[in-house]
Amino acid sequence: MLTSVAPGSLRNPLISSRSPSSSPAAAQVNRTKPCPIQADRAHRASHRPVPYRTLAMPPPATYTRYETRRRDPDPRAAALLVIDVQGHFASLVAPAMPAIASTVELCRAAGVPVIYTRHVDPVPRSRPLGEWWPGDRIDAGTPAAELLPGAGRAPGDLVVEKSTYSAFAGTALEEALRGMGAEEVIVAGVMTNLCCETTARDAFVRGFRVFFSADATATASRDLQEATLANMAYGFAYIADCKRLEAALGKAE
Repeated sequence: MLTSVAPGSLRNPLISSRSPSSSPAAAQVNRTKPCPIQADRAHRASHRPVPYRTLAMPPPATYTRYETRRRDPDPRAAALLVIDVQGHFASLVAPAMPAIASTVELCRAAGVPVIYTRHVDPVPRSRPLGEWWPGDRIDAGTPAAELLPGAGRAPGDLVVEKSTYSAFAGTALEEALRGMGAEEVIVAGVMTNLCCETTARDAFVRGFRVFFSADATATASRDLQEATLANMAYGFAYIADCKRLEAALGKAE
């Protein structure tokens, strides 16, 4: 989720760029200036975040420069997590949809279980997401909450409903993975730097080996995409793409 801040908008609204004046008029203005709390609220209201669902980006051209180690997933021990490919993120995820569909198909063909997540906001909305993304919520029973047709869900696929960035927090995802004997997870979906990255980190600290897709993930800018791939490769996940998955999963047959 991307917050767009206009150039110069971080300047303290109570500090003027003009030199202070010693005139009576200036003194009167200073005596009647607004309360700092009110001024801060007004300032924030005038610089609302750009709705991230309207932004889109192409997948990065390469990720190999970030790799610190390499490994192939084991289809006998892996599960694919498809994160939040739902109506709310339709325009943002569009560039990655072919890669997401290919990743799902490759995993199914290799016998890898596919698990979907979808984000739904509770009523009332939980903090701090409600504070961070005011007015930008996903309600149950709306098109925004439904999985996109191109996400490749099949009858019988598990769908985990979540209400925060991590797909593990407050859900039965870990129990489901343990129950199917999964020791590895392959992460795909949106947003790369928020729900995908947080879920991948959470999986890592829970003892799962993590593979993170470079081309079947999407977010609001190339910089955010690349930053996550660099972080994942440095200490949390093996990076993969459709081509690498096809070679690895096909080799394991």
